[in-house]
Amino acid sequence: MAKNLVIVESPAKAKTIEKFLGKDFKVASSFGHIADLPSKELAVDVDNGFEPKYVVDKDKKALVKELGNLAKKADIIWLASDEDREGEAISWHLAEELKLDRSKTRRIVFNSITKSAIQKAIENPREINYNLVNAQQARRVLDRLVGYQLSPVLWKKIKPGLSAGRVQSVAVRLIVERERDIEAFVPEASFKITAQFSTASGQGFKAKLNKGFPTREEAHQFLKSNVGAAFSVAKLDKKPAKKSPSAPFTTSTLQQEASRKLYFSVSRTMQVAQRLYEAGLITYMRTDSVNLSNEALTAAKEAIVKNYGEAYSKVRNFKGKSKGAQEAHEAIRPTNMMAQSPSLERDQSKLYDLIWKRTVASQMADAQLERTNVRIKANAHKDEFTANGEVIKFDGFLKVYMEGIDEEDAAEEQEGMLPAMKEGEALTNGHITATERFSRPPYRFTEASLVKKLEELGIGRPSTYAPTISTILKRGYVEKGTVEGNERNYVQLVLAADAIKEKTLTEMVGSDKGKMVPTDIGTIVTDFLVANFATILDYNFTAQVEEDFDEIATGDEDWKKVMKDFYADFEPNLKDVLENADRASGERILGKHPKSGKQVSVRLGRFGPMVQVGTVDDEEKPTFASLLPDQSLNTITFEEALDLFKLPRKLGVHKGEEVAANVGRYGPYVKFGKKFISMEASDDPLEITMDRAVELIEAKERADAPIAQYEGKDVQKGTGRFGPFIKWDGMFINVNKKYDFDNLGQADIEELIEAKKQKEIEKVVQNWTEEGIRIEKARWGRHNIIKGKVKVELAKTVDAAKMSLEEAKKLIEQKTPKKKTAAKKKSASKRKTKK
Repeated sequence: MAKNLVIVESPAKAKTIEKFLGKDFKVASSFGHIADLPSKELAVDVDNGFEPKYVVDKDKKALVKELGNLAKKADIIWLASDEDREGEAISWHLAEELKLDRSKTRRIVFNSITKSAIQKAIENPREINYNLVNAQQARRVLDRLVGYQLSPVLWKKIKPGLSAGRVQSVAVRLIVERERDIEAFVPEASFKITAQFSTASGQGFKAKLNKGFPTREEAHQFLKSNVGAAFSVAKLDKKPAKKSPSAPFTTSTLQQEASRKLYFSVSRTMQVAQRLYEAGLITYMRTDSVNLSNEALTAAKEAIVKNYGEAYSKVRNFKGKSKGAQEAHEAIRPTNMMAQSPSLERDQSKLYDLIWKRTVASQMADAQLERTNVRIKANAHKDEFTANGEVIKFDGFLKVYMEGIDEEDAAEEQEGMLPAMKEGEALTNGHITATERFSRPPYRFTEASLVKKLEELGIGRPSTYAPTISTILKRGYVEKGTVEGNERNYVQLVLAADAIKEKTLTEMVGSDKGKMVPTDIGTIVTDFLVANFATILDYNFTAQVEEDFDEIATGDEDWKKVMKDFYADFEPNLKDVLENADRASGERILGKHPKSGKQVSVRLGRFGPMVQVGTVDDEEKPTFASLLPDQSLNTITFEEALDLFKLPRKLGVHKGEEVAANVGRYGPYVKFGKKFISMEASDDPLEITMDRAVELIEAKERADAPIAQYEGKDVQKGTGRFGPFIKWDGMFINVNKKYDFDNLGQADIEELIEAKKQKEIEKVVQNWTEEGIRIEKARWGRHNIIKGKVKVELAKTVDAAKMSLEEAKKLIEQKTPKKKTAAKKKSASKRKTKK
């Protein structure tokens, strides 16, 4: 047995570390936290100092037992989880649950998985930092108090199944408020003036007037004043300037830049970065720091001098806003600056290249520029045109990297190069254009700009941004927009050859493709929480909580006192809202029905947003219609609401079956007999034709039609989330690129099915046919016990090959839902009737 046991939280990390340690070291993984708050209860004793109740999940018990046995046999146990608060808590739980002997337990940290970093860590062990543990406990407990006690309020006052969270709810509020600003925005038109000039040598350039005109008439009058005018250079200014590189990546700036340049979601960025870190290619990817170690500075300089020359090198030290434990971290950087393009899979290669370039550029010389400003006068009026240009004299860091910018920060026109000119020089005017332009509403958030805003407000920390965005999307409070934009006409006046011509042009506006758009339920939940829990949803409060966590991490604040102060206000507010707050449905009254005179309103219903005609006080029951996917409670008009009652629309008869268009809880569909066929995004149930409905029906029939038979059973094909597949005898069989999916032959189909059957046979570890129970290999080295539709996932450490039938039966029985007896059903019915 090895004398040293190293425990890390990730099996991939363990695999990399094993390469650097000798035979005296055994490296094991805890697979993340081994203990946590149980999911089915609050698990925080608010009456006894907010003591959390940690338990080892049943799936982790075998693993904990195995780690305990390894620890007993080792002379020294090295707890090597990540060097942040979460990692510190993992080490603490390991020490507690494994009952480690303090005298032979060491805590080590490293911000990169390299041989030198690990050796240095082993030479400099420390004890568990309980300030960091308490900061993690404070976040976990506070988030549990908010989430588990606010969510039931939403179930009672809005709709079952909803959730609230300290950070997620504030993030949704930002998106909802931005949407309201957009809806309230009234665009104002004005005319912008641009002109095309050329020098005596014939070199052309554009210039603009630094003011606009509010009306078409004033713009026309200005153009008219330029008829026959002579133009010359009034003033020419040339000034040296420089651009400096940005700091190396922190977690949030990496997320933002990967979104802008690589179109990665925040969660995808963190997943890819995690793999790069665990492979030993980059430093730790959860950090607020922009610092680089002396070792990194030296390595960056060597790489720059070797690749670009001494003139391009400039050693820089950046200062950030990191606090507490984050100060010890480095920025995200490559572990080996000389490794510019290691062989990696596609996503990892893209992200690594971004990190390498940003790190190297941060240590490069400024770009030296020359900026030129030209003012052009006319002899017919006093208004001057201006043109700006930029010439790069020395590219410096721009040779490697230019930071991306968000849409709202982008200039309408980029500066370019200007031809050589001198003051007093006469210029030839080609044309002058007056173009109608509209003021822009605020931009919807992208994932990148939302992260930027959260960071600016001090809400959340690097590790929280990805799960926060994933949560609000998964919960349906926010969705990624799909609208390409709408056409808008605008006017353009052009003065050329002393004649003014007018034309009408078209532009696309209002695109929300890929942007964060709040859903109706997200808006209703936000409004309810803001109205009833103003403190929790307050941006300053949420940021202050993060500062409290930082102070706990440095030992300057007691975590239980922070919980007590918070709960003193939160608990009475919670009780008051449960007892006195009105239900929220987002109801909006649109008017009265033109025929019946009944109230027409929109509100959130059991299956989503809907229109309602009538009220519960009417003699007749109200009638309902679901909103279309692109409609919203806040923006739907009275006429659009009434149109929904034209559904279902009978379109005709096809093959003897009636065809109708309608909308349901899963969106618009065509009903063909007893079949329901989803419409595509471009289809409108209020406008779809019979011909188009038949196209959808036939496409569905083709997709479902058998393409062959094998052993007397039909074979179908389709495309799913994992690519093309064939379906046979209830099995889904992936079709790889080796086959021509569009032209699968009988031989191909038989080969695919037989290969799948063989895999299924090989997958079975044990099979008790008479009991209908089998154990199969699953993903990630685990196994499943299966009986009918019941599946039990075993812990990775369980030896499935040695499990007995009795043990398997017991696990199946525990998982099988208990059937209610007749007596219990009758009792439940009575209780329901009594209520």
